[in-house]
Amino acid sequence: MSEKSASAAARSLSDRQRLDTPRGTRRFRVTYDVEAVGRASENFARFLGTGRYLMIQTVVVIVWIIINVFAVRLQWDPYPFILLNLAFSTQAAYAAPLILLAQNRQENRDRVSLEEDRSRAEQTKADTEFLARELAALRIAIGEVATRDYLRRELDEIKSLLGDEEDTRTRRK
Repeated sequence: MSEKSASAAARSLSDRQRLDTPRGTRRFRVTYDVEAVGRASENFARFLGTGRYLMIQTVVVIVWIIINVFAVRLQWDPYPFILLNLAFSTQAAYAAPLILLAQNRQENRDRVSLEEDRSRAEQTKADTEFLARELAALRIAIGEVATRDYLRRELDEIKSLLGDEEDTRTRRK
């Protein structure tokens, strides 16, 4: 086969059939609402932590064992209770990741809340420092303002000086 015919054959192959280029990804992608899954996992984790859930699970396990021990005709899971064990294992396999997902979401909310609290605290500190500076400036300004007592003393001094001056004038005459 000549070089010319080989290159023409290579050009005629589509990208999918060529061996020198990687195949594009053609994966089946499952799309889901992350927030909806997160809310559902939080609700599920919250339910698992209730006394109601514990009571329901206890009743189901007791009924399961009673039926499988005493009702010979209805036994679907005899004594070692393999099916019950499988149910508990499946429940644990789903519950643990859902609880972890709920905890991660709570950590994220806590982190955001902490950042907001820090920002609010920094703003409060800045406002407090500003008000302290303003208060100090007002105190200094008030210290320089003439007070009522100061003005009275000055007026009394002026009156006494004027009175002394009048006395000296009247004596000269």
